[in-house]
Order: sequence, then structure tokens, then C-alpha cells
Amino acid sequence: MRTVFVFPAGERAETVASIDRHLSRQRGLNIDIDDERTGYLFSDWDPQDVAALEAAVGHHPTWAVQIDVSGRIDGTAEVHHVVALLLEHGGVAMDDYSAHPWTLREIESGTVIDGLRFFDFRAHHELSRSDERS
Repeated sequence: MRTVFVFPAGERAETVASIDRHLSRQRGLNIDIDDERTGYLFSDWDPQDVAALEAAVGHHPTWAVQIDVSGRIDGTAEVHHVVALLLEHGGVAMDDYSAHPWTLREIESGTVIDGLRFFDFRAHHELSRSDERS
């Protein structure tokens, strides 16, 4: 299972309504809201990753949209579609492969940071294999 966290600008209720309206039938994706108070948001995050997120959004977010991607599908197109809808008014997304808070502009333009694009599990796998051989 691969995971993406999306921290949209705007209100939680608006995001939930948008998910219900546009994203309820995404095959291979499990989309849910996680929050710090009643869920597990940030429970296993590196403090430096949380600090990078806070710097990117300008505050400490208390909730996020969590997207879990089945290993049975590639998921790249689906994740990009969902993230584009959720970030159309601002915010950032973070994936399992880098500690970078990705903006929609960076995601759509294919920006490369530390050798990776957003949700770039293939390049991450290759970089990990290269590190193991070194």
C-alpha cells in the first residue's frame, strides 16, 4: 500500500463535500480524512517532515485527506487526478517517497526534487536499489 497525504487550503467540510461529489468511485484508491485529534495523523511522521509541511502551509494542519493506493494498480493517473481536484484552491500534498510538500504547480509540471517527482515510486525504487549497491 502506498500513501499520499493532501493538505488542501480551505475548510474541511468543503473538502469532504468535494470528495463525496467527485471522488467517491476511484478504483484502487481508498480516500479518507485523517485528523490529529481523533485519528493517527502525524503519529509516525519524522518531526522534520512535519516542520517542512508547516513551513509550506504556514501553520500546523490538524487534518488531511489520506489516499491509500492499492499495490494492484499503478495509481499514478488516479492519484494525480484526485490531488489536482483537492489542491485546485491551494495547499500541498506529501507522498511516501520524499519529505517535500508538493504544490499542484510542481506536480503538474513534473518538477524533480532530489531525483524524484511527486508519487514517483519507480524512481524511488531505482534510487533505493542504487543505494543498496553502493
